[in-house]
Amino acid sequence: MRIEVNSGALSDAVAWTTRVIDSRPANPILAGVKLEAVDGTLQLSAFNYEISARHHIEAGIDEPGSTLVLGKLLADITRMLPAEKTYLETDDSTLTITSGKSTFTLQLMPDSEYPDLPVVPAKIGQVDAPTFAQAVSQACVAVSREENRPVLTGVQIQFAGDKVTMTSTDRYRLARATFTWTPQNPDVETTTLVRGSLLRDIARSLDEHQNVTVDFDADSASLLGFENAGRVSTSQLIDGEFPQVDRLFADEYAIQAVIDKAQLIGAIKRVSLVAERNAPIRMAFSGSEVTLSAGAEDEAQAREILDIDMDGDDITVAFNPSYLVEGLAAISEPFVRMKMTTAVRPVEFNGQQEADSDESMDYRYLLVPMRMNA
Repeated sequence: MRIEVNSGALSDAVAWTTRVIDSRPANPILAGVKLEAVDGTLQLSAFNYEISARHHIEAGIDEPGSTLVLGKLLADITRMLPAEKTYLETDDSTLTITSGKSTFTLQLMPDSEYPDLPVVPAKIGQVDAPTFAQAVSQACVAVSREENRPVLTGVQIQFAGDKVTMTSTDRYRLARATFTWTPQNPDVETTTLVRGSLLRDIARSLDEHQNVTVDFDADSASLLGFENAGRVSTSQLIDGEFPQVDRLFADEYAIQAVIDKAQLIGAIKRVSLVAERNAPIRMAFSGSEVTLSAGAEDEAQAREILDIDMDGDDITVAFNPSYLVEGLAAISEPFVRMKMTTAVRPVEFNGQQEADSDESMDYRYLLVPMRMNA
């Protein structure tokens, strides 16, 4: 293999592709990134048996070929290349990288031992990148960090015609984002469960000027693929049954309050300064005000009052302040509507554009209140 590539494009492609390589791979061969020069492109790929990444960039090819080298080392080198052009050349045992007056030599890995990457499933639909990224950000709010319960570390993705719904829960809260997309088949009806960490990673590296294509084969439902700007990721689906969470949403909420989102988040952050670790903050709704408070009687205390627009009886609820802020921060609208039934039943949070407008159902956040000390 002997090729010429743009140094910046090479650095970006290597960094994106090698992000799926584990720091301590179970099999040493999985520490490699595969490079293949063919048809005017340099194709890069990496795999860890669960997630695969493929990318390609333009290349001037003098000699086609393929090779396998240590991925993280290649990423470190390409990030620091000094010139606009980089030349890659292999012999029987090494890859030589030349850029400006810098030269690096890497030992080749046995590419015959590298596993075959999974076949990318057929395309089932596409959506613009900003819409996809926002939905992922919102849906991943409630992804669990408990690795011993893999199902809760995932996001359930339901495809139903032109609607896609992403849902996550860690048992204490639930986040659900819904968006409209363009399906290949308008009658598509399928559900998948994929790791939230992978979705976040994909959303962070999107080219927002290109659509996101989703790939899935319902007849062989073990793999989900995502394509954007020439980058292709696949992920093994999580094997397990996602909890039946729809019943957690109340049919009617007798108590509702509309609050300025920025003012509420600021008040929560200030009041929670005096709350001990894992201690709740209290929200007492009465008339046209909500009083936020935290702290014990014989310790530090804080209290703040906000104006609200409220319907229903007075109520006091208590929340984990971190969970509260994380859910509110995912709301894109300037106002939040809190919908309550009792002090112990899950509270639903929705955004709305104006103080007196209807709430948006594109993002629904449920948070279970904490029990208050008598």
